[in-house]
Amino acid sequence: MTPGDIAARLGLPVEDVERVDRLAGDGPAAPLPAKADVPAILDRLAVPPDDAAEIMAAWPDHGSPLWTPELRWLLDRSTALVRADLGGYGWLPPGPELPRERGPAWRHLYVYGFLAMVGVVMDYHRDHGIPEAVSWATLADLGRNLAVDRRMNGEGWPVMQAWLTLHARGGVYELGRLQHQRDDTAIGLHIPDSGPLTPEAVDASLDEARVFFPRHFPDERYSAFSCGSWLLDPQLQEYLPQDSNIVRFQQRFELEPYEEPEGLDGDVEVLRFAFRTLSTPLDQLPRRTVLQRAVVDHLKAGGHWYWRRGRFAI
Repeated sequence: MTPGDIAARLGLPVEDVERVDRLAGDGPAAPLPAKADVPAILDRLAVPPDDAAEIMAAWPDHGSPLWTPELRWLLDRSTALVRADLGGYGWLPPGPELPRERGPAWRHLYVYGFLAMVGVVMDYHRDHGIPEAVSWATLADLGRNLAVDRRMNGEGWPVMQAWLTLHARGGVYELGRLQHQRDDTAIGLHIPDSGPLTPEAVDASLDEARVFFPRHFPDERYSAFSCGSWLLDPQLQEYLPQDSNIVRFQQRFELEPYEEPEGLDGDVEVLRFAFRTLSTPLDQLPRRTVLQRAVVDHLKAGGHWYWRRGRFAI
């Protein structure tokens, strides 16, 4: 079958399928783990029980009626695409956005791809001397993102499927409170939904990174920590106390001049992270925290939130 044939049979844009074919090339796919081992792996990856049950029920067994030849091709070539960039740290969508309402094989295809990459990326980590505890803490972001997507009724996954290829390629590491992304000259900081962003927790994570990267990636040279986030929007200081965790996090950074980021809408990102919904009317959003009230009041007043970038020296 040609990529055009596959796209037609799956009902997907031909250019998206051709991209997968082109980037995967003739590279090998990553093999799925043995089905008997998967429940333990899902547990280590903090996958919630409801999602784990769906993943197991739709496992790509040989002869499964859920898996057409075209879907199997997409799973195979998607993992080959990700595997071909092992060690990479750029943004990498693993394949086209899928109509997940068509069933669990469609809904979890890129989760199966992530599971296939677990053994590959664990070998990559071992080659770099990375402690197993860091490996599993990093890869367990899969479970966190599946839980968020379930809360968002499927609105979160299109972004998450590309984000998680960083973990599957060895591009990002969870060190305490923050996730740290390898880059050219700066370590990119990401803030998972895993508790208060206290200055003490941030300091501990930064200190860990200062030791981690020279030890495990000695050929890479970093001069700064960087971050791109709505959390760096200085407008938040008009609403939040100056001693709040968010404001104190902002104060670490020197902001870059604002440039509208391609493909990112600050208002959408604030709603995604502060409320875990993109479709609830403003009047129906909760107002339990100072941050939630700030987000809603600012938007209702006609304001907008902005994705800002900043950095500070290591």
